[in-house]
Amino acid sequence: MDVSVPWFDLRERLGRTLFARVAGPEGPDNRARIHDTPGPRWFGPDSAIRAVHGDASMFVGGLRALLLQSLHPLAMAAVAAHSGFRGDPWGRLHRTSTFLAVTTYGTADDAQQAVDRVRAVHERVRGVTAAGAAYHASDPHLLGWVHVAEVDSFLIAHQRYGAHPLDPAGYDAYVADTARVAAALGVTDPPRDRAELAERLASYRPELYATREAREAARFLLRHPPLPRIARAPYAILAANAVSTLPRWACESLDLPYPPALERTVVRMAGHALVGTIRWALGSPTPTRDEEGRISRSA
Repeated sequence: MDVSVPWFDLRERLGRTLFARVAGPEGPDNRARIHDTPGPRWFGPDSAIRAVHGDASMFVGGLRALLLQSLHPLAMAAVAAHSGFRGDPWGRLHRTSTFLAVTTYGTADDAQQAVDRVRAVHERVRGVTAAGAAYHASDPHLLGWVHVAEVDSFLIAHQRYGAHPLDPAGYDAYVADTARVAAALGVTDPPRDRAELAERLASYRPELYATREAREAARFLLRHPPLPRIARAPYAILAANAVSTLPRWACESLDLPYPPALERTVVRMAGHALVGTIRWALGSPTPTRDEEGRISRSA
């Protein structure tokens, strides 16, 4: 179908802005290298991990993962002391999104190199919490918490906001795919289906609580993100949907309001609209012009 030039230009500009925010200034070069370099991959084109990680629901899942991960006091201490998330939050997002892209879509060699770089960083991250507990980012148990909190968040967000939610077997396959990356990072016996994921999450529950750093991180992420004014309203919708997918105990621990059922329904409707807009913008194909100069694409 034909699309007017102004409408297509709006979509293209929005897509470029979103991509730049998530992937950073090196995003276009990284994308070309990740997708265009020939060679075997860890995951094929029809894999469940590609279906989940390629969907705009990741915007909700990523924020949920950060909030949930912060509830392990050792993980939060490591982030607060070493990640620079306050001073350089966009840089951290760029590095995380690039790692996810490389391990999901890149060649096997590039994926392994990305894992090796992260493991080298983790080896240097160690310290002691304010309560006197020692932490080390290479600890397989701590890595396991970060992994299951992330996978659970991406999975729940995709179930709720994904363009094409998977069936139960598909989500089991997603957990199994992510176990490939987790094992490479040093996680011991990562879960390989949803039942194992739920069991592993439950096993961490006695260790989880919100420290002062966790509550401060939540306030920073939800109420004071470094965004231009025009982006604050959409981000508020994104944040509300991330919070609405957290379990009640996590909201209470982080001093976040757990909305009633009707409010959650309204939030979810707004979330579907926002995620759909993000998907529309980032899914924009390369435009072509017909003989009359009009931009067009196939429906």
